[in-house]
Amino acid sequence: MAEIEANAADHALVAFMPSGRRGRFPHGTTLLDAARALGVYVESACGGRAICGRCQITLADGDFAKLNISSRADHVTPVNEIETTFKREHGLKTGRRLGCQTRVRGDIVVDVPADSQMHRQIVRKRAEERRLPLDPAVRLYDLVVDEPDMHEPSGDLERVFRALDAQHGVKAETCAPSVLRALQKTLRTAKWRIAVAVFDDGRHPAEIMAAWAEPPGRLLGLAVDIGSTTIAAHLVDLNRGRVLASAGLMNPQIRYGEDLMSRVSYVMLNPGGERELTEAVRGALNELGAKVAGEVNAAATDIYDIVVVGNPIMHHLLFGIDPTELGGAPFALASGAAQTVKADAVGLHFNPECRLYALPLIAGHVGADSAGVVLAEKPHLAEEATLLVDIGTNAEIVLGSRARLLACSSPTGPAFEGAELSSGQRAAPGAVERVRIDPETLRPRYKVIGSDLWSDEPGFEDEVAITGVIGICGSGIVEAIAEMFLAGIIDRDGAFRADAVARSTHIRALGRTYSYVLRAGTPEISITQNDVRAIQLAKAALQAGARLLMDKLGLTQVERIKLAGAFGSHIDPKYALILGLIPDCLPANVSAVGNAAGTGARMALQDVRARREIEEVVHRIEKIETAVEKDFQNQFVAAMAIPHRDDPYPGLSSEVTLPMAAPAATESGRGRRRNRRRGGDGGATLPTLSEDEIS
Repeated sequence: MAEIEANAADHALVAFMPSGRRGRFPHGTTLLDAARALGVYVESACGGRAICGRCQITLADGDFAKLNISSRADHVTPVNEIETTFKREHGLKTGRRLGCQTRVRGDIVVDVPADSQMHRQIVRKRAEERRLPLDPAVRLYDLVVDEPDMHEPSGDLERVFRALDAQHGVKAETCAPSVLRALQKTLRTAKWRIAVAVFDDGRHPAEIMAAWAEPPGRLLGLAVDIGSTTIAAHLVDLNRGRVLASAGLMNPQIRYGEDLMSRVSYVMLNPGGERELTEAVRGALNELGAKVAGEVNAAATDIYDIVVVGNPIMHHLLFGIDPTELGGAPFALASGAAQTVKADAVGLHFNPECRLYALPLIAGHVGADSAGVVLAEKPHLAEEATLLVDIGTNAEIVLGSRARLLACSSPTGPAFEGAELSSGQRAAPGAVERVRIDPETLRPRYKVIGSDLWSDEPGFEDEVAITGVIGICGSGIVEAIAEMFLAGIIDRDGAFRADAVARSTHIRALGRTYSYVLRAGTPEISITQNDVRAIQLAKAALQAGARLLMDKLGLTQVERIKLAGAFGSHIDPKYALILGLIPDCLPANVSAVGNAAGTGARMALQDVRARREIEEVVHRIEKIETAVEKDFQNQFVAAMAIPHRDDPYPGLSSEVTLPMAAPAATESGRGRRRNRRRGGDGGATLPTLSEDEIS
């Protein structure tokens, strides 16, 4: 149980349930900040700005003898104007408060509802099955060492160096002090036959990291992809190049902000905040390393080499660098070069001699994760131009071939991960991930994570009885809006169509706009006009960035598109094209490449030549900064349409019939523009909607 002690009279005891973590905090501390300090997982998509409503909590009233707390509702500040406005506009369940607005002024017990806890998300970053070359930076060698000789005086270490050179052609120059201290005993115990681990990356002097009288069965390395939302680690046998175990977890930095800029803002507004974020990510890496090692009956101290990839902000925070400069133009990196350090120098608790290698960064917001994708997919060796898109809270885009490579980033925000949507939900059991809409009846059917059945199939309700249907995740919202467009519920501008409103009881009035109900009940799963707009903004940013790179290369269409990352691997390429998430391409030429960033990390872990390759390629990549490109805004506006305002998408249209633009007679141009401003097609009378009418 975590405990933060303070004896001042102006401090209150705060206990969070169900975790049981508690600590004392100054009066005036928000419950969200108290949760962050204690490591209690409370979701906060907006970083505590009272926009997302994710940090909902309930307050317990009564005497809790086991906790030694007398908790009272008036031990926190009353509901303020911000909470009142949020409740009026978005709704709050009875008894709930916003953790970011509720401040401590006495001892209190806080219940964190399941829907405010982040650890339920499924981390979808498995190791891709791929045979990779094997020439690691850390290798295991068996040696037969000459015994001491009175006629040829030399130290034991020098004779080990000679044996390593003579028997394996490795010229080691240094030895870890811990090895040297035990070397004489090790040699004599082993009768001059020992095994040594040598770090030799071709860049630094080769060093003996460990020596054993009995050779270890395996030498372990760790490949890590540090995403802004999730962190994935793959444990690799460096002798054989096999992935032994993989694991992932939510990036604990999320409690400081859902997206990268929220975390930079937290650092700006909270002196020393970068240290909290650094400790959080290092703690997660230590936890993951111990977890995967334990799965193969090994210890974290058996890990001798680590390779990490991540975006620039994750990279800087891992190394303890304040990321403030990345929060605004010109987005200056502290250093973009590849880094090789001892792991314990950055607070990682593995073997004392373990090395950590971080791939180079490409630009201020195009990081080592993109470099990993490039290393894995090798567009720099291809004749035809390939578009690589790693979709996350910040989309990173690379386009080109062996002739020329360009890269940029686009601020898509967290909408594709379900954040800031009315029924949005991260990828967790019970989240809607597939959607189909009947174009005649406009009735939906859907699948949720954890069930193979569609919602209209027998047995579906029984299968989801435990998890419930809790919301809609990123892949589900992409398909839902694309299907709404195909079915004629929304038009190319993303606005609800008046003729569709009159056809279906699944469309209901929501103030002066509309929503489409996927599932009635508690919670209701629906897609509002604001949700459609949020996805349009995100997809327009991504597509505009891609088209900007296409313009730079003089391309009107790309031949091949590869979607990387957890989200990119779980969206249907056809629906990504229909929505206009990516530029036009033949659907058959759009593919998901899984966790390519993690694959790139594995390649650099297993083969030092891959490190040299990506360092050379990164120097050739031209960085395009969308923020200063005059054409970006025009591209963005055109890409707001579904799938695009100006591009008829001939590649997609060869396989999918796209709706024609709505006839001008349905609304006057002036009326249509007026209704766009207020977010919907006004004038339609909506029928009332009961739960029985929605299935």
